Amino acid sequence: MPDTSRLVSALSGVSGILVAPFDGNDRLDPARLGPIIEMNLQAGTHILVSNGNTGEFYGLGLAEAEAHVAATAGMVAGRTPVLAGIGRSVGEACALARASALAGADGLMVHQPPDPFASPRGVADYIRRVRDAGGGLPLVLYLRNAAMGPERIADLCRIEGVAGVKWAVPDPMALAAAMAASPDHVQWVGGLAETWAPAFYAVGARGFTSGLVNLWPERSLAIHACLEAGDYAGARAAIAGMAVFEEIRAQELNGANVTGVKAALAMTGRDCGPARPPSAWPLAGTETARLRQFLEGAGLLARGAA
Repeated sequence: MPDTSRLVSALSGVSGILVAPFDGNDRLDPARLGPIIEMNLQAGTHILVSNGNTGEFYGLGLAEAEAHVAATAGMVAGRTPVLAGIGRSVGEACALARASALAGADGLMVHQPPDPFASPRGVADYIRRVRDAGGGLPLVLYLRNAAMGPERIADLCRIEGVAGVKWAVPDPMALAAAMAASPDHVQWVGGLAETWAPAFYAVGARGFTSGLVNLWPERSLAIHACLEAGDYAGARAAIAGMAVFEEIRAQELNGANVTGVKAALAMTGRDCGPARPPSAWPLAGTETARLRQFLEGAGLLARGAA
């Protein structure tokens, strides 16, 4: 049985969202994750996430998503918790929950259903079915839209098995309201990477998600250490040193989110293939030169070769 307390503790740290690597024929090639996983384990990344949005969850078929989490859990081999992203139709979500539990995931991150007709009541039923299919693994809700309001978010948090929320809404005050309405046992995690982490910490969240860990986990962990110590000035300075990376990823209505990570991996010698449509590929205009300049300044260009 998974150690729920270990997972909950890890959620207050850095959640590293792993890319989905592809070969030259656009086939999933999980072996390319090996060096990235080892780098993160050595650095001390608190939790690794398979099938997150930086992992192109909605660009993967169900069989690919199952293979991705199985390979990730196998390479991690229990050395840090693995959180498995779950989503799409309720049938697919339940199938992926079962496969993730079988693979050895420590918890299930339930993507907020993008269905335009999703109701709060229907989302609650969706979460319960995923929980039951996952055989008791703890759940982390991944919220990207807070339109349902704090009371209905709190209702979701009261569902048995919900241990945490990854908050990916750029609204700290809405986060504060949702936290105030929800049960105390829920762990609230900043879901918009390093740049939003100080604002979310200021209203009570702990930990944050990161795509930067695919390249530079040490910087993510340094930012986390500053925030845990209440050193907001130190956190802001550390974020300033990687902010251009997030600026590049935010281009094209955030359609370069994965593009920036994968372009950087290719530049640093750890090619994980292109981003799949509808993500942008390749980087547009001058962004490639900006990215290379960032990587050179951070001393990351030779990392893959090393």
